[in-house]
Amino acid sequence: MEWIEVSAKTLDDARELALDRLGVVADELEYEVIDQPKGGLFGIGRTEARIRARVRPISREKPTDRRRRRSSERRPSGGGRKPRGESSQNRGEPKAARPSADDSEAERKPAGSGSSSSSRRRRRGRGGSGAGAPASNEKTRTQSNEDRAEAKVNVETDVEDGDVEAQAERAEGFTRSLVEAFGLTGTVSARVEDETVLVAVEGEGLGLLVGPRGSTLQAIEELVRAVVQHGLSGRSARLRVDVGGYRERRREALAAFARQVGEEVRETGLERALEPMNPPDRKVVHDTVAEVEGVATSSEGEEPRRRVVIRPA
Repeated sequence: MEWIEVSAKTLDDARELALDRLGVVADELEYEVIDQPKGGLFGIGRTEARIRARVRPISREKPTDRRRRRSSERRPSGGGRKPRGESSQNRGEPKAARPSADDSEAERKPAGSGSSSSSRRRRRGRGGSGAGAPASNEKTRTQSNEDRAEAKVNVETDVEDGDVEAQAERAEGFTRSLVEAFGLTGTVSARVEDETVLVAVEGEGLGLLVGPRGSTLQAIEELVRAVVQHGLSGRSARLRVDVGGYRERRREALAAFARQVGEEVRETGLERALEPMNPPDRKVVHDTVAEVEGVATSSEGEEPRRRVVIRPA
């Protein structure tokens, strides 16, 4: 994915502008700071923040490599695991508590002597029949079970991490079930283009899936994205859902509208704020107005009420 450079008064503004120019959400953005904003005396000589940004690429690390790395991160430093041949009774036991020659000699003495009772107390303290060893063993078993459970989760979730084709298949299947749940008939297909999963629904009478100004379609897209992301330990691919070519028609109409407003702003010298839009629509406006000389764009507000402002350059 190619890098773009944007400038704004603050780093936050530059970051938001990059999101709009790329048409993505915050967790899909990767950026580097080129210049920090600097303020001059009385505003003279002030420099803007400048960053270079791109859409964050999907990780291509193999699942087996990721599991191996996680396993090494969980393993205690210094070779924490004991050799297989070591007795489970002595596992985790302090070195000083192990039997010595004096202990063996004391255990051979008659039962009535004090040293014998002392040795029995030591044996109980070492876990021969006391409570110390069972608690330690129980802790060890619990930790082992947790490790096995975590390893199982990693195996199950790593299968599709970075596998964009598998994510496209999941998105297609869930979208098809949604169409059926609406009681509609349509053909659902999915393809991968530039690390983006594009899901298309074609058919007659699908307006219910679009809704007023595409609001229902936007909600469906968020739902499909959530389903695809579920169970993934890494970031999923970008996803777009279109019904009956609605997004393409809207993109063309929006580009024509943005070009018209840009020309009006250039002629009148008055800025114009557009209606709130989602990131992909704001990207269309930014890209279109960038081709009109004498005007510039910026974004204001917070999601989901964020809007593009067109002003004289």
